[in-house]
Amino acid sequence: MTSIASLTLEASDPAAGRAFYDAAFGLGELLSVRDGDDPTSGFRAYTLSLVLPQPSSVDSYLDSALAAGATVLRPAAKSMWGYGGVVQAPDGAIWKAASPSKKEKGRPVREIDEVVLLIGATDVAATKQFYVDHGLAVERSFGKKYVEFKAPEGHVKLGLYGRKALAKDAGVPVDGSGSHRIALVNDAGTFTDPDGFVWETA
Repeated sequence: MTSIASLTLEASDPAAGRAFYDAAFGLGELLSVRDGDDPTSGFRAYTLSLVLPQPSSVDSYLDSALAAGATVLRPAAKSMWGYGGVVQAPDGAIWKAASPSKKEKGRPVREIDEVVLLIGATDVAATKQFYVDHGLAVERSFGKKYVEFKAPEGHVKLGLYGRKALAKDAGVPVDGSGSHRIALVNDAGTFTDPDGFVWETA
């Protein structure tokens, strides 16, 4: 089964990027930062999410991200889906910290259940088929609106959402062009999806 072993973000100042992510999230080998300054503007058609056990975990990760230099896009708040907020890293990547629980679970606060890459696809159904053809297994699918793929424990989970809907969820305008400035690292091969997201071998 094809899956994302780790993610590589591109930034004009990779040392600063690495320092930010170490201080904000501490994701270790799941996330690396390399030099990259390909032109990009506006929404990059993806968000990264930390799925967390409880509201205090959300607050903790958002606070550490803000202390490290992130900016708020959506303040943490309760919703029908749980509790969460959205920030933008200094390199431009959008991060969501969220918990499906609105109550404390009594678990360690600085504990991450999942890291999720959510791509804002131009055509969710077509992109879903592309990934199925490339060896990913569907875990959940809601027509042409949302798709979630299976991932082994310790890997990054991939999801697909409509571009407009994802931008709205992140709290940013939908317009954007140029490089995504992210690479999806795997052991199955090198390819590029219909929306221009690049998969690289480790």
